[in-house]
Amino acid sequence: MSSTEGCVLVVDDDPIVRDVLHRYLTREGFSVSAAADGRAALDAVEASAPDLVLLDLMLPRIDGFEVFRRLRVADEPPAVIMLTARGQETDRVVGLESGADDYVAKPFSPREVVARVRAVLRRTGAASNGAREGPPRIEVGCVEIDPGAREAWVDGAPVTLTPREFDLLHFFAEHPRIVFSRLQLLDELWDIAYDGDPSTVTVHVRRLREKIEADPSRPERLVTVWGAGYRFEP
Repeated sequence: MSSTEGCVLVVDDDPIVRDVLHRYLTREGFSVSAAADGRAALDAVEASAPDLVLLDLMLPRIDGFEVFRRLRVADEPPAVIMLTARGQETDRVVGLESGADDYVAKPFSPREVVARVRAVLRRTGAASNGAREGPPRIEVGCVEIDPGAREAWVDGAPVTLTPREFDLLHFFAEHPRIVFSRLQLLDELWDIAYDGDPSTVTVHVRRLREKIEADPSRPERLVTVWGAGYRFEP
């Protein structure tokens, strides 16, 4: 089953949530499947290889965080938007620190969820069909990026990045030596539906440093400009 908009797996133990999201996403042209627990979600991912998973954290059998960890070690991991009734900032940070592509707290607007799904798939390129000539590679210092394949290398070695981490590195590589505040980065890289928590940027910068810096505690490539933001040094 395919769709020009992309394939989405909705994972939630609440049948009303599954039904509402299924109807809204299908209406917008997505191919949608659903699962009611963590075990069924993993089976569905293996069977249908969705482009994106809407993943509730509070699941029976296998909880959402464990499902997410297993998805991330797959050969071709899908994008993941976490769904949860938890509204505390600490829970949001934990979810984002885990490498999720986005986070939506319940109760939510189904239209907002659809907007976020579109934004994540647009960033990852998962919803595009057909071959096309990709943009040229970017080489900045020891960092090389292939925007079309969404692959990156540091010192000639490939690095595995989440979609959001890739977007962040790509953006900085296109704007070397320019300082960007956390709010500016939110405006540039997060879709308009996001609630604008600057701590999200801090989390993703820290995770990106762990992958591109020799010593993440003393970054030399993605440096902090105190009181101003972050700057990428080639």
